[in-house]
Amino acid sequence: MPPKPKFTKEKIAETALEIVREEGVDALTARNLGAKLGASSRPIFTVFKNMSEVKWAARELALKEFEKYAGDFREYKPAFKRIGMLMVYYAINEPELYKLLFMQEHSHGQSFEDTINDLGFMTVDCIDIIKKDYGFTDKEARTLFEQMWVHAFGMGALCAMKVCDLTEEQIAEMLGQVFAGMVMMLKAGKTENFAFKPVKDPDMDISLPQ
Repeated sequence: MPPKPKFTKEKIAETALEIVREEGVDALTARNLGAKLGASSRPIFTVFKNMSEVKWAARELALKEFEKYAGDFREYKPAFKRIGMLMVYYAINEPELYKLLFMQEHSHGQSFEDTINDLGFMTVDCIDIIKKDYGFTDKEARTLFEQMWVHAFGMGALCAMKVCDLTEEQIAEMLGQVFAGMVMMLKAGKTENFAFKPVKDPDMDISLPQ
């Protein structure tokens, strides 16, 4: 009969999240986690296969925390703009958790669609709100969500990485401008006119130098 685990998955994940919050994702090592738990690293691997699993368990907790943080966005008008602003605020107030949630590399990369689907409650709830508030189809609502998420993500990344500081007014203005522009284009059915269509030029070489 295998020995009973010294720590539960929940306890390990919660402790891992504390390390990320206080010291950053790079500090989440087996040695640091074991020390934080007051043990060696061995008990960690009785319930997790590797540290990658630990990190993604911590990310699940962070996503639940972010969902609670942004939980009142449905009470605002426009609700969708509100969650975009909260996303940037979260990057300012919890930069390390923002990096854990939205800025982690995948070992083999993944599609943009998979990245959007990984956002959990945000994708489903926001698309439903957009459809209800603006009368958009599933495709139109998803297009608006994807474009606004990319914009909010970029602003959040700038803040989380301390590239620049953004005021509340700047965040509201920039998100509002892009949001209004996207809504107008979708309602006019003209988003296809703005798609980038590369022109083949045999004299243009954009390959990287060897």
